[in-house]
Amino acid sequence: MRGRPPFRDRAEGGRALGRLLAPRFGGRDDVIVLALPRGGVPVAEQVAQALRAPLDVFLVRKLGVPGREELAMGAIATGGTRVVNREVVSALGIEDDAIDAVASSEAVELARRAQAFRGDRPDPDVSGKTVVVVDDGLATGSTMRAAVAALRQQGPSRIVVAVPVGAAETCTEFRAEADDVVCARTPDPFYAVGLWYGDFGQTSDEEVRDLLELAAEGHAAPAH
Repeated sequence: MRGRPPFRDRAEGGRALGRLLAPRFGGRDDVIVLALPRGGVPVAEQVAQALRAPLDVFLVRKLGVPGREELAMGAIATGGTRVVNREVVSALGIEDDAIDAVASSEAVELARRAQAFRGDRPDPDVSGKTVVVVDDGLATGSTMRAAVAALRQQGPSRIVVAVPVGAAETCTEFRAEADDVVCARTPDPFYAVGLWYGDFGQTSDEEVRDLLELAAEGHAAPAH
């Protein structure tokens, strides 16, 4: 890759993404923007501004196969949703008790993050809504894939996967899983998400919380 990365930071990536999404989803009262924390939140905050839509986070924890944690056998998500990959579970002969044990362990971390990011605010209600799910990029897409599967169980009318940058192959694959896919940039070769941002520093829990509070205040303010 030569020259300056296309995005200075996640906020700039979010503004570019917002410009692509606004003509179709801006100003609609059935749209909600959900960020995958932590890196997706600064992106999604800009998208929510562009769409004049509420912003929240959607927390997902992958359930790793015991002893082979990098292999996902399912996921748990915001709202108490659990998704199990029956093909993996069946092929490896994983018992329900083992799935329950892993899910319980991950639920503790999910609850910690929910409290850290959202405090006492209730989980977002996505039933019947167009949900724009935002992250800072798609490499393999495993976390986003888990999020889409979990969201499906909560009854949204439409799921839109949206990222500033993604591997072309991964973005194409998601067209079979989401109702819409918007990848602002699909560089080839791709290598890694962080290469396409000038500043790809880690987003802190405090930054996530501050951005969510700012978005909530902005969306609650009356229009002039």
